[in-house]
Amino acid sequence: MAKDRSEPDIDRELADLLPELRWREWMRRIEAVLFASASPVPRDDLARVVGQGASVDLLVEDLAADLEGRAFELAKVAGGWMLRTRATYAPAIRAAADVGEKLLDLSEFDVAVLAAIAYHQPITRDGLKDIFGKEISRDLIGRLHARDLIGTGPRSPRRGAPYTFVTTEQFLVAFGLESLRDLPEREQLEDAGLDGGS
Repeated sequence: MAKDRSEPDIDRELADLLPELRWREWMRRIEAVLFASASPVPRDDLARVVGQGASVDLLVEDLAADLEGRAFELAKVAGGWMLRTRATYAPAIRAAADVGEKLLDLSEFDVAVLAAIAYHQPITRDGLKDIFGKEISRDLIGRLHARDLIGTGPRSPRRGAPYTFVTTEQFLVAFGLESLRDLPEREQLEDAGLDGGS
């Protein structure tokens, strides 16, 4: 999140506060940073707003407990934390708020292509064709790219050096994953019919 890595003028230690109030203030600082950030905030960035003896993990744990029963929650995704609305409230948000492009609105086939890319990355269009038994349209790849769910990976070492595709941090955020290790087992995808024939 932090673009300017210069040290801000902030009292991290809060030595003039009682321990309980100091802890509460550190929690609120973390909450403010997460609220203001559009992307996951890594531990190192959160550590920049609390005292040296403070455990970011414990502060985040306490903040998550503090948010129980609220409309939003603390989620660990893509190597950091972010605040997000609980899924229960998605229908209410869609009914009343302008969420525009925030909705993924992906077809089952789109999700299957994303899953194939996630499990086989870096993968070429020919690799996707081998999995699905048909050509994957440039339009579909373009839509996934435009939504920042996939990116261009390294060039394939094959003749012609075709481009490969990889998933992005936004993919992890969109599907609530901390890392690719959190992907479901392939058998679960097969059971759900999303294996693409792989």
